[in-house]
Amino acid sequence: MADSQAAPETTTARPVAPLPEGTCPPGTTAALVLDDGTIFWGQGAGAKGVAIGEVCFNTSITGYQEIMTDPSYAGQIITFTFPHIGNVGTNPEDVETTTPAVRGCILQAEITDPANWRATRHLNDWLEGNNLVAITGVDTRRLTRRIRDGGAPIGAIIHDPSQKIDTHALQTMAASWPGLEGMDLAKEVTCAQTYSWDEATWVLGEGYGLQQDPKYHVVAMDFGAKRNILRCLAAAGCRVTVVPASTSADDILAHEPDGVFLSNGPGDPAATGEYTVPVIQKLLASGKPMFGICLGHQMLALALGATTHKMHMGHRGGNQPVQDLETGKVEITSQNHGFVVDRESLPDGVIETHKSLFDGTVEGIRVEGKPVFSVQYHPEASPGPQDSHYLFKRFIGLIAESR
Repeated sequence: MADSQAAPETTTARPVAPLPEGTCPPGTTAALVLDDGTIFWGQGAGAKGVAIGEVCFNTSITGYQEIMTDPSYAGQIITFTFPHIGNVGTNPEDVETTTPAVRGCILQAEITDPANWRATRHLNDWLEGNNLVAITGVDTRRLTRRIRDGGAPIGAIIHDPSQKIDTHALQTMAASWPGLEGMDLAKEVTCAQTYSWDEATWVLGEGYGLQQDPKYHVVAMDFGAKRNILRCLAAAGCRVTVVPASTSADDILAHEPDGVFLSNGPGDPAATGEYTVPVIQKLLASGKPMFGICLGHQMLALALGATTHKMHMGHRGGNQPVQDLETGKVEITSQNHGFVVDRESLPDGVIETHKSLFDGTVEGIRVEGKPVFSVQYHPEASPGPQDSHYLFKRFIGLIAESR
């Protein structure tokens, strides 16, 4: 695969002659056009229309519904490297938010019919019902290599059964999109008002549990929180109060929490941090136990004096190896992030606790002498391995010790 400086290329299922502008190869009803002019033709799925965003890839082999409802994907178009998407259908339980924030998805094969006892709806119908544009028939291996070698591009996908596709216009749209760096997307996916959460984790044959006898009260700052994080907190013995991202420290402390949780979320942590870092700093000064995940981890680091930067292509998938530097244990983790904390910027008293075994980047920190820690990855999984569920118990342990 040529690098990102090479001339734009067109990917099709079969060789075609040059086309007049506004038309597409026979049998195709969709296209992905990257900001550098690269074109991938395919067949449309889901909603009709155009979607623009950063094109990333996810290597998970299951859990596509949870992935597409993860609010951390706001502003992004997901390329699934696993080819058989749609095989388990969709259902009303496997969702991480009510309204998906992802822009669309890119698939190698046509969406397959569901073959799972929990399926209640075809994936194509679900995509259409959630106004998500998709394209199938794309060489996702080639696209993934393009992202790996050249970084995450901006792309526009179009689904138009009339086959009137203006690729020049789509390239202009993609090239004009500002990109995620400097973009505050937490404000788009955070809750509108404070609410209580008591739903616990899912059990086969029983569905989701209910926390009826909580021992502790946790306030969760919602920067785009996945539901399964809140379920894990409830299952660990917490009454959870979820507050909008812009909530002040005084309002959070007025809830008299035993601990504060900083959720995952999308966008550039430095942009969101403009209004959340001062709040987190006041919460740190209060002495309350704190636990952050993903964007929450990054903003905790910013509040402690560290810096972050955008990654070349990010980490997205359920097979990411992380080492606990304090025990030597290796965990296989679920991840979804495009920004990372700069190791060299960590101030004295902030200890790096976990690192990626893929690229060595920072995956976890703690504050020396304080009940405060965070991780870059997703211990709640959904989808993915549950190697890191112990972190919720660690948070509860710190709460118990501080009371």
